[in-house]
Amino acid sequence: MTTADIDHLRTQMPFQVRSSKFRHVFGRAHRKEQCYENIKITRNAHDSNFCAVNPKFIAVVVESSGGGSFLCIPLHQTGRVDVNAPRISGHAGKVLDIKWSPFSDYMIASCSDDNTVKVWQLPENGLKGNLTEWVVDLHGHSRRATYIDWHPTAENVLLSAGMDFKCILWNIEQAEPINIIDCHKDTVFSMSWNREGSLFASTCKDRNLRIIDPRISSVAMETQGHVGNKASKVAFVSSQNKLITTGFDRMSTRQLALWDVKNLRKPINMIEMDSSSGVVLPFYDYDSKVVYTAGKGDGNIRYFEITDDSEGIHYLNQFQSPFPQRGFGVMPKRGCDTSKCEVMRFYKLLAAKDIIEPISMIVPRKSDKFHDDIYPPTPSMIPSLSADEWISGQNREPILMSLLDGSVTNSPKCTSANAVQKQDGSLAQTPTITTYKALSPPQLDRPVPFPTTAPGQMGKQTGQPRQQRTEPASLKNIKRLSSNEDYITLSDQSLDRRVKPLDLDKSHSTEQSQVSRTAVKKTWTPTSPAGNDPPTNGFTGPDNNSDKVHIKKVWASSPSPNTLPTMHLWQEVSLNESELRKAYFSQMEEIKSLKEQITLKDKRIRLLEEEIATMKKPRCGPGESDC
Repeated sequence: MTTADIDHLRTQMPFQVRSSKFRHVFGRAHRKEQCYENIKITRNAHDSNFCAVNPKFIAVVVESSGGGSFLCIPLHQTGRVDVNAPRISGHAGKVLDIKWSPFSDYMIASCSDDNTVKVWQLPENGLKGNLTEWVVDLHGHSRRATYIDWHPTAENVLLSAGMDFKCILWNIEQAEPINIIDCHKDTVFSMSWNREGSLFASTCKDRNLRIIDPRISSVAMETQGHVGNKASKVAFVSSQNKLITTGFDRMSTRQLALWDVKNLRKPINMIEMDSSSGVVLPFYDYDSKVVYTAGKGDGNIRYFEITDDSEGIHYLNQFQSPFPQRGFGVMPKRGCDTSKCEVMRFYKLLAAKDIIEPISMIVPRKSDKFHDDIYPPTPSMIPSLSADEWISGQNREPILMSLLDGSVTNSPKCTSANAVQKQDGSLAQTPTITTYKALSPPQLDRPVPFPTTAPGQMGKQTGQPRQQRTEPASLKNIKRLSSNEDYITLSDQSLDRRVKPLDLDKSHSTEQSQVSRTAVKKTWTPTSPAGNDPPTNGFTGPDNNSDKVHIKKVWASSPSPNTLPTMHLWQEVSLNESELRKAYFSQMEEIKSLKEQITLKDKRIRLLEEEIATMKKPRCGPGESDC
């Protein structure tokens, strides 16, 4: 057959096969000896993954009484797990989500039914006993904390969502909230950062898909997502700023949709998958541009390739299994086996069998050499920014590493927070960076205790001295205006805004059980120094007194949605009353700390009693049927 005949046949074909390196990806379950057995996986109905993996440890939420706990098993210790294996336990409620830090294989965060988010530091040689001492304890949500997600490029920045409809951005190093995002009208179902961490997307029970700028706590874009009543999930995909969502329609048919961030009026493509009832979890691989979807209660994993053509989504294949999954852990690309052409590895939770089963997604290649076409540089463990640099408005792509030798392959440039493009094509104003700091009252000699934790568990100990929360110089310049204007103004470098305080005389009641507090919100505008150098930390000192920042006083007998949950300033009433309030709050904090310590000790006592009972139980010798 000549070349002309072959060309003629190609023109007569009804369709052409799409060329792709990942068209023949297949899944392979590991052998039984490479699985993790005898793990009492949690039966909680929450729709998180309940599992987190890195190249050193696998963490999984387990069933426990008297609080919440999870296991952290060294990755190489496969086989049957000891029933008395060390656990991380310190939450007073069920653990709902866990995530490893992208920049440390020994730091993990967890959130729980007890409304708190905790950060834990594991020893380098693994756990030898139960870990009950956390590194950071974050109190901010008024209802249970449901999801957490680490920032992809900035170190020590964590995002959490709760049933109080709020998302809180935390600075782990200072154990302080950076910002409180209060734009959701109902329960948050999922969150996902973009590649550089300048925006994050969220899905909500109100069926809306939002793209949020976390540093100004505002919605950049919003549209209606999947119209079904069940939970929908979202993930940022590709470097072209696209979104992938999974959800349900009105007939409870499961859907997969691809969205363009520049135009959220309608999706680029929407695929109907099946009519199962389980929530679909999307997992996106930036390197191969393949999205994997797995439904809770299903045994299948479907995967699709994301392209730049008009269709956008192309079905590749699916991995089928008769055993339903409760959740998944995903290994970072730096932990995959390149000699076997492994492009993704899942750790499937089989709650019915108490087993964690690894599943490798493999590109079929005959050679076992390194294939750079399927292994482009992947994000490394080196953070691109510090928390202060990111808060000041800087953005930077991840620092990438080669999977061949582990060397760094790029040096990303630092950019400031650019204007966000709206759906109509117009550009929003440059974002203003909003930060919240705990301010000490002028009449107190010591800083306000923040956050409320047990002694010795305030925050992460670092080599740098901890920032002292003393009275800023700007508070000394508070000036009251005339009686016709009930405003309080203080001189500082910031935006000019005037906020009228509430009438304290009408709201105050000496018979209230809770002493009043004042919430302070400071808004800073980042400025660039002379020249083209990027800002060093984004904040300017109070040298220019032309600009002003204003304090809004909020009277509240109990915490309310309008006040910040962990940042308070005592109300100035009188010297005697302020001293009484100081003593009152000090005693309340001591009582709360003692209660937490008692709870932890009671739990520790129960665990020791169980271990003693296990050790006292007689063991049958050889040939003995009953003992």
